[in-house]
Amino acid sequence: MAADRHTRVVGWLKVALPLMALAVLATLFLLADRIDPEAALPYAEVDVADRARAPRMTAPSYAGTTSDGASLTLAADEARPAAPSAPAAARRLVMELATPDGGRTELHAAEAELQRAEARILLSGGVTVSTDTGYRLETPEVLARTDRSRLESRGAVTATGPAGDLQAGGMVLSEQPEAPGTYLLVFNQGVRLVYRPGG
Repeated sequence: MAADRHTRVVGWLKVALPLMALAVLATLFLLADRIDPEAALPYAEVDVADRARAPRMTAPSYAGTTSDGASLTLAADEARPAAPSAPAAARRLVMELATPDGGRTELHAAEAELQRAEARILLSGGVTVSTDTGYRLETPEVLARTDRSRLESRGAVTATGPAGDLQAGGMVLSEQPEAPGTYLLVFNQGVRLVYRPGG
């Protein structure tokens, strides 16, 4: 009698449990959020043909060390590799030069061109240079070396600093040959300084 009851319960469970599982699965599918095919690909506006024609990298960064021990870091919004008709280039570049004496110089440029054979980068499109000594400079172009610590403006410089407002035909930041490990920011080619007392 008990064995018959057990057999009947097992038989009913063999039918009822799979049916319950199907009911649970059906409920999950019926109550689940609907997928919007339009929202499934948020980056679908990328022009694949354009990317294939002109390959580029988004948000690239680089870090290295110059021969005199300075740390050089680069970051850009976008970079394009070199092509037969054009050198490697970047847009909205931020460059930081940290010299061994503890000095830090940061440059912001709209565009940059990597001249690998000459071990240098030409920053252009309006360059802003900030130093940890309190100078802020603006100049059309800056030529930066990647093999050693050297920044040189290509055009007139407008600057503000601890001493006052300054205008010059050019500027150079580099290691001093007669004093290795010492770095100097030099304004040249006709310097005009409006001195602010107490600066």
